[in-house]
Amino acid sequence: MSVVPVPSLPDDLIACPSCDALLHDRDVALGETLRCPRCHEVIEAPRALAMTRIIMLALAALILMIAAIFFPFLELGAAGMVRRSSLLDTVMAFSTGLTAPLTLAMAALIVVLPVTRFMALLYVLGPMAFGWHPARFAAPVFRLAEALRPWAMAEVFVVGVAVALVKVAGLAHISIGPAFWAFVALVIVTVLKDNFMSRVTVWKTLDARRRS
Repeated sequence: MSVVPVPSLPDDLIACPSCDALLHDRDVALGETLRCPRCHEVIEAPRALAMTRIIMLALAALILMIAAIFFPFLELGAAGMVRRSSLLDTVMAFSTGLTAPLTLAMAALIVVLPVTRFMALLYVLGPMAFGWHPARFAAPVFRLAEALRPWAMAEVFVVGVAVALVKVAGLAHISIGPAFWAFVALVIVTVLKDNFMSRVTVWKTLDARRRS
């Protein structure tokens, strides 16, 4: 039986991240936006100083995360008793008994994975923002940062806290601490960072710097 070779795809094809449509790659100038003709998803949108902005936002996110962990998060008062808690206290509240695995899950989803992603982006984009060659293992580190993106659930935690505050407000006096606002700012900074970042542009820059 003869084997029919399968033709390989041309190197100038890229896939839409939303609908997987194959498109011919082309150079996109600064300020232009390349969209998928089928679903209109933004595929590439290079902007001037975008890497520098992403680095600054990632650094700001790390600082906000430190403030959110160690500063007071909430203060509850009821029947003359006042209880202050930090984000770390919230995570450790489930550290005993059958709920102990929940501690690891909460710590990973709202602290460890976001911090890992911020540091990975700094490692990948930092050298290139200064015009240097990419750092060693920059490609797999950026791939890791992209893989962690759906699992970094800081915004989900903020929504959950907001829902809990509405339900508890009638039972106790609630004071919101600086860590809560730091966490809200962290979510906003993360959204801005993701909007600034053009992933196709990062991959192209990585490939071009490695060859130069």
